[in-house]
Amino acid sequence: MTMVKEEGKKGLARSFTITVPQDEVAAAMTRRLEEIAKKANIQGFRKGKAPLALIRQRFGAEAESEVLDRLINESVEKLLTEHSLRPAAQPKIELLTSGEGKDLSFKMDLEVLPAIVPMDFAKLSFTRQVADVSDKTVDEAVGRIAKSLRQPVAVTGARAAKMGDVVVLDFDGTVDGVAHPGMKAEGHKLELGSKSFIEGFEEQLVGLKVGDKKDVKVTFPKEYHAAHLAGKKAVFAIEIKGLLEHKAVEMNDELGKEVGFPSLAKLRERIADDIGNNYAQISRAVLKRELMDALAKAHKFELPETMTNAEFESIWQKVLKDKVEGRLDADDAKKSDDALKADYRDIAERRVRLGLLLAHVAEENKIEVTPVELRNAMMAEARRYPGKEQAVIDYYSKTRGAIEHLRAPILEEKVVDFILAKANVSEKKIDADALLKLPGETD
Repeated sequence: MTMVKEEGKKGLARSFTITVPQDEVAAAMTRRLEEIAKKANIQGFRKGKAPLALIRQRFGAEAESEVLDRLINESVEKLLTEHSLRPAAQPKIELLTSGEGKDLSFKMDLEVLPAIVPMDFAKLSFTRQVADVSDKTVDEAVGRIAKSLRQPVAVTGARAAKMGDVVVLDFDGTVDGVAHPGMKAEGHKLELGSKSFIEGFEEQLVGLKVGDKKDVKVTFPKEYHAAHLAGKKAVFAIEIKGLLEHKAVEMNDELGKEVGFPSLAKLRERIADDIGNNYAQISRAVLKRELMDALAKAHKFELPETMTNAEFESIWQKVLKDKVEGRLDADDAKKSDDALKADYRDIAERRVRLGLLLAHVAEENKIEVTPVELRNAMMAEARRYPGKEQAVIDYYSKTRGAIEHLRAPILEEKVVDFILAKANVSEKKIDADALLKLPGETD
């Protein structure tokens, strides 16, 4: 009979020694060899008729490995079931004794999931901040579409260039009298005010007429992408070869039709819907952040170190990569590694705490992701890669564990909806600009 001895218990950590008597090991070994014998093709014997001693000689090592793995797995599953243990991660197994004529003895170390008692979600109160889509916002969006459809036409007469015009120019630039690649062009079209050239360049062309020549003096930015030009003063000899102006696009049904809508009204309706959906997503993100903050504050239970360490390590590797590539935000860049580790350890603990809580709520209330929801998520992901849709679908359908990357966020949102449905949530109308400035989800 298998013997189990609990060696240690500290917090969520558990340690057991499990011993399977040698007679049970021997019996399991014999059964496995008999299974092999039935299928073995050995020269000089009919299939399945070779002596067990010969089977042991030929396949003993392979059979022993299989038997030990099976006995260990069966013993672990039985122990977990009988002791009602829920591992936070894969248990660590250390083989102590094994071999012919010996007991199978091994040590199992694991951390278990903590006991979680969710708060009464009805005691939570939030204010969902929402904003209406104004006619002005829609007007501005339609205006941007109209502007993108404008085609510049030649200016009639000899007027001077002004902001918003498109000048056609030749330019030839030097730094300290030396020409560099990319600083010379002919017939280049430049919209004044587009800020597509070095700061100060476009402003110096205002007031010039076709045929005018001028030396434009500018300074390359210190963070310019070409290091050999960064911070250097340059002179561009320019000549205005042509002048174009934009003609306003009329706000009528033809504008709507040009971008695929039957009328201007339908275009405005679609724009309003899109902006409204964006506002709703922002409002949801703000509310979700407030909910997560409240849940993290209200639930204090012990966390499995294995999960916290794994989450922290994942975060920390990204921080180190950002640090090497100079992409840390300004506040983090000022901190020492020890201070950064403390901050991101807190974030890792928050993520694990909330993850365990939401998973518990989902299990306790039988909240699941349906096959239809998973398929919709997979198709949405596939649409992000035009021309490669089938490859994306195959990846999620055939790659082990890949589908969980789609399931987890869907389940999280469903649990959030479940909790918010129980909480007291009121609405407050605010200005759209104020909504856009609110902080959304973090961590």
